[in-house]
Amino acid sequence: MTSPDAPRPDVNTLDYEQARDELAEVVRALEVGGLGLDESVALWERGEALARRCEEQLAGARDRVRSVLEHADDPQPQPPTVT
Repeated sequence: MTSPDAPRPDVNTLDYEQARDELAEVVRALEVGGLGLDESVALWERGEALARRCEEQLAGARDRVRSVLEHADDPQPQPPTVT
C-alpha cells in the first residue's frame, strides 16, 4: 500500500478491478494497524468510496446482463434469402 499521503487517482476513474484491488489493500492496512487516527480515518473514507465504486460497477454489470437475458428470446432477424 502506498503512503496515505501519496496522491491517488479519483475513485470515479477506477474500473472494478482497480477499485477492488485498492480496497483489499486498504483493508489490509487497517487490519495491520499502526496508523495514526487521521491516517486511519482517511483510509476508512477511501475504503468506503472504493466499496461504493465496486458496487456501482457490479450493479451496472447486473443491469447489462439482465438486459441481454430479457432480449435473449427475441427472434433474431433472418438474413435475406438470395434467389
